[in-house]
Amino acid sequence: MRFIANARMYAVAPEAEAAWRAMLARIGEDAGVALDYEAYPAPQPLEDLWRRPDLGCVFMCGYPIALRIAEVTPLAAPIPAAAWAGGQPVYRSDLIVRADSPFRTLEDTFGHRAGWTVTHSHSGFNAFRHHLLRYRTAGRPALYGEMKGELVTARRVLDAVREGEIDVGPLDAYWHVLIAKYRPDLVAGLRVVESTDLAPAPALVASPGLPAGAVDRLRGAFAAAAGQAWFAPLGEALAITGFARVTRGDFNETLRWHAAAKAAGFPFPE
Repeated sequence: MRFIANARMYAVAPEAEAAWRAMLARIGEDAGVALDYEAYPAPQPLEDLWRRPDLGCVFMCGYPIALRIAEVTPLAAPIPAAAWAGGQPVYRSDLIVRADSPFRTLEDTFGHRAGWTVTHSHSGFNAFRHHLLRYRTAGRPALYGEMKGELVTARRVLDAVREGEIDVGPLDAYWHVLIAKYRPDLVAGLRVVESTDLAPAPALVASPGLPAGAVDRLRGAFAAAAGQAWFAPLGEALAITGFARVTRGDFNETLRWHAAAKAAGFPFPE
């Protein structure tokens, strides 16, 4: 059976996708696992990709992994080359506004317009919702005058803020690092007013049909990648320092954030 590789979640620009394609090819070669890179550009639904039976090495957000939107086997997660990551496979959401806006703090944006991506996204929905919980009070259960949902992608959130469609939105901080690297013009007019707590970074996953031996070899290849002679230029291109082994249980923190919002009667950011 043919198994595919895909980096749609962090293919922020053609240059980034080319680097991911090369990185995953190297990992597959080191593991002795044949992986055919298959592009899957937006706006095709990621949940349809994740449910395919031929996943060999594909990025998936940790929240849907924990929610079991699709039965997958986590292999490894990238370690962002960012000070906020602290050398761990984690990420957060940057809450962005236009640089020329009057908003200096997140609280300044309350009563205005915000947005989110999709309900199965951690960085674009679950983390934002969890972050807002600390600001809600009995007298102020809803924080925004307007909330625009189903923006689907991080790029759409970025564009909505840039174009004045919304005043604030959540942006996957590692995605933010990559877009700033490859398309600095898109973020030049933006400012981060606050960032959410750290959470487990999205993982590269396989479908249950990938043989156990191939899973083990891929996990080993990811863990050893940073020490390989070929890694440095690709790691620099992708702003990562390596990969860490992960399991489904590593993403349970996202479920705790989900449960806290539900218990507070806050099913959607508002």
